[in-house]
Amino acid sequence: MQAPVYLIQNALAEMCAQVISSGRLTLADRYGLMAAIFDENLSEEERSSIDRLLHAVRRGRVKIVNEISTVQ
Repeated sequence: MQAPVYLIQNALAEMCAQVISSGRLTLADRYGLMAAIFDENLSEEERSSIDRLLHAVRRGRVKIVNEISTVQ
């Protein structure tokens, strides 16, 4: 049996804004996206945010980095 995944309210929106602003997708961000994708209760707006973020990665506007966080 899998443990349920619960996201903190507004966490996805804040993460997407931070990633787009910094231009970097960190390891922590990737785990956050993975948790969000497994959440069956995502709104259409949240799914669209994830799609836009992944599109930015594909287009090269966001780089995937192997750092845990961009917070310094």
